[in-house]
Amino acid sequence: MWFKKSNFITFIIILILIYFSMRITEFDLSKFRDFRNMIDFLSQWWPMDFSQLPGMVEDTFETLAMAFLGSVFGLLIALPISFIAARNTAPSKSLFHFTRVALSFVRSIPEIVIGLILLTTLGLGPFPAVIAIMIHNVGVFGKLVSELIEAADPGPQEAMRAVGAKKWLANLFSILPQIWPNVLSQFFYRFEVAIRTSLILGFIGGGGIGQRLFNDFKTFQYSAVSLDVLIIMIMVIAIDFLASTIRNRVI
Repeated sequence: MWFKKSNFITFIIILILIYFSMRITEFDLSKFRDFRNMIDFLSQWWPMDFSQLPGMVEDTFETLAMAFLGSVFGLLIALPISFIAARNTAPSKSLFHFTRVALSFVRSIPEIVIGLILLTTLGLGPFPAVIAIMIHNVGVFGKLVSELIEAADPGPQEAMRAVGAKKWLANLFSILPQIWPNVLSQFFYRFEVAIRTSLILGFIGGGGIGQRLFNDFKTFQYSAVSLDVLIIMIMVIAIDFLASTIRNRVI
């Protein structure tokens, strides 16, 4: 029988959590009765202002560059760290635990917090945003890749060790080819996430189309805001489609 006492208790707990969460967040669907105000506001977005399109396209490429560099550098730094953070390839148990804790610490800090810290020292612009995305991605990639390493087939590694290969060579050339397709898949996913993150970092002065969107919104240039939003939507959809295509070819 599908009904069990444990399932009933779980269902009640979920309902209680939903109730208190709605109370805390002031969740009230009746507030949508003022939906007409939103329609009036959105009507100011039209027609779109195409006079700033060249600058918007330039800022879009800047956003893509920020996300790409932050993702690539994050992966390159995280790869060697991942072998230390994996239980089956770590040089020692103490180093394994220390690396795992360090990666968790780095991963727990949101990019926007890192960006705010870096902006005060490095100044405004895309460079601090790239470093913020890179630092956070080191923590994320370190965890993801280390778990892939732990799940790799130990057979090739043992075979290389049996013929006299050094441990680090056996780890590198027996494990990396196994996990590489999944590593690339994780990279493209994180690249998509980094694009959205770079938009948020633009709100605090990190450059790119996110900063332009924030400035246009702040100065009430709603016809330019609508074009900013359209360009962001096209960029995200295009990158998502491209990443999916590459993942399907690789895996």
